[in-house]
Amino acid sequence: MPAPSTATTETWPPDYVEAFAWRQKQALKLKANPATLYGAKEFYRSRPVEFINHWAITYDPRLASGELPAKLPFILFRRQADLVTFLLACLHGEENGLVEKCRDAGATWVCCAFSVWLWLFWPGAAVGWGSRKEQLVDRIGDADSIFEKMRIIVRGLPRQFWPAGFSPVDHMTYMRLINPENDASITGEAGDNIGRGGRKLIYFKDESAHYERPEKIEAALADNTRVQIDISSVNGLGNVFHRRREAGSDWQGGPVTKGKTNVFVFDWRDHPGKDQAWYDARRGKAQADGLMHVFAQEVDRNYAAAVDNVIIPAEWVKAAIDAHVKLGFDDTGMWMAALDVADEGGDRNALSKRKGVILKSLEEWGERDTGETTRRAVDGCAGLGEIDLQYDSVGVGAGVKAEANRLADENLLPPGLFLTPWSAGAAVLWPDQHVEPNDRQTPLNKDFYANLKAQAWWQLRRRFERTWRAINDPGFTWAPEDLISLPSTLPLLRQLEKELSQPTTRRDGRMRLVIDKAPPGTRSPNLADSVVMVYWPVETLRPLRISPAALAAARSRTPLRFGRGR
Repeated sequence: MPAPSTATTETWPPDYVEAFAWRQKQALKLKANPATLYGAKEFYRSRPVEFINHWAITYDPRLASGELPAKLPFILFRRQADLVTFLLACLHGEENGLVEKCRDAGATWVCCAFSVWLWLFWPGAAVGWGSRKEQLVDRIGDADSIFEKMRIIVRGLPRQFWPAGFSPVDHMTYMRLINPENDASITGEAGDNIGRGGRKLIYFKDESAHYERPEKIEAALADNTRVQIDISSVNGLGNVFHRRREAGSDWQGGPVTKGKTNVFVFDWRDHPGKDQAWYDARRGKAQADGLMHVFAQEVDRNYAAAVDNVIIPAEWVKAAIDAHVKLGFDDTGMWMAALDVADEGGDRNALSKRKGVILKSLEEWGERDTGETTRRAVDGCAGLGEIDLQYDSVGVGAGVKAEANRLADENLLPPGLFLTPWSAGAAVLWPDQHVEPNDRQTPLNKDFYANLKAQAWWQLRRRFERTWRAINDPGFTWAPEDLISLPSTLPLLRQLEKELSQPTTRRDGRMRLVIDKAPPGTRSPNLADSVVMVYWPVETLRPLRISPAALAAARSRTPLRFGRGR
């Protein structure tokens, strides 16, 4: 009988009967042979994922009315195992972490199990836990509280794993777990008192986007721990949690990024037990109850759910994921690319490429040298045939042209590649056309949009709206070239989703549309900016291209012959 291992989509739900049987068999071996117990402890000392899969339990009272018991072996699924690895990476790198989660992902349970593992196997480890209210940190007998979760895990362990001299009555008290064998501890605090309890190896802040006075807590924790882990569902723009998330670096696996808060995203799609049918049912109930803003925050992780005047609603963006699969169109059309050039501070470069209306590639990087950025973007467009690379020409982006000219002079540009400057503050395209070309009652472009940026964002909005209608309205007539599709396999897709629904709209003094790309507490949406450019390119005159045959004919002064096969 194999040991329980991390579950995948194919193996979910786990075979809990088999897991119980394995645990019982191994517990008898540990009890019978002290050498086996010693080996097991050495094995688990550096393997938190295996320890949780083999011995931790979880509790869900919703299961009590069904076939399964409320207490079950805690078998991690893939993304939960990734979270354990992330926490360990933060510890080893001594950097802060942030877990942006959807509801019901089990993230708090994972962090509780990880805390118990530290308590057992890291001598002298001091783990801190805090939340906005005391009853959320500990309420005896209430499994919704953090410390009751950890008590459930500890009580469920084989007694051989309990520390020497451990007494639940004496060492597992209110908001406190003490390991008398190795002096490790887990302690809790609440509200404004978070961080006042002394120095900690690691400190977990549960639902930290919902704290009333987070600045006071930050001040208290600043000198008390080197590793602070914020765990929360989202709760609007501009709060400390959101600002930290925006300034952070998305963790891609491996060591953490130094000098940054490392961000771990837990999306509902990461749960192997949740599919599109689950999402649609949950969303339908939220619509019926008039709670779509709550659904958008807690399931879709949409920070702007309660923000007015968002230009591209998050539900339109989600509808466009794999739209080409849902609607049955392909990538017929030309290649197009766009480069958003990093400006200042923590800004990053972003390059997007599309073929037809399907976004094919998305990447970002932190290189601040404009020449290196240009060369990387040019190299990324090589081998695609004729392709137009639109680039942000404002500010430092002006350096792209100089480097492109150098590459052209040295014959280093890939064949068929053209570079076109794109200026957000430029005048609109086709200023004297109507916003709706077939409706002369609509305003002219020059009267409706403040600049090219506003026009481009609005036109991208229209693409997403038409795509949403094509999928959801059987009577809507559409053409593929008017839509947009975001493949679900795109790297950075989730970041792009968030960025596309971040900008808001307002009107200037002449009542023209203005785009606010970065509302208070947000950072520049670099990926989204590149996508805006790639779907609303500026056209420029191209050099006249003369075929080799025409050049040869001109040199020999012989007339060209045109006809079939020529």
